[in-house]
Amino acid sequence: MTDFLVEHFNLIRGLHILAVIAWMAGMLYLPRLYVYHTGATLGSEMDATFKVMERRLLRGIINPAMIAALVFGLCLIMADGVIRGWDFLLKPWMLAKLAGVFFLFGWHGFLSKARKAFEAGQNTRSEKFWRATNELPFVAAIVIVLSVTTKYLN
Repeated sequence: MTDFLVEHFNLIRGLHILAVIAWMAGMLYLPRLYVYHTGATLGSEMDATFKVMERRLLRGIINPAMIAALVFGLCLIMADGVIRGWDFLLKPWMLAKLAGVFFLFGWHGFLSKARKAFEAGQNTRSEKFWRATNELPFVAAIVIVLSVTTKYLN
């Protein structure tokens, strides 16, 4: 198995990047939907439309992309363990990347819980809150990308 992963490292890395792009796009868009959804009257046609859009975005794009990013990311870790040795997991660049990834998983869970609150008509967050937190996944992406692309400077 690890021979296959090492042999196809660049393909797996490319698939991982594509999955992350889809995951990030959804996680940047969903809070924007929440911004507009907070202004919709409960039970209105617009409220119903936002509920459908949010559910489809989460279940059709964000969740599958997160799973793909996780699977391909774990494959890359396994291949890297063989290529460079397992001590790379304790390097500062990898710890920074993992911290960003764990934040993204937590944020994903938070957004999923918020969708359920909107679905039940029980959203307690303001438009201002969703606007203020909308870019958090991008901040995490900056940390992740810079940690990986500058790893040889450490």
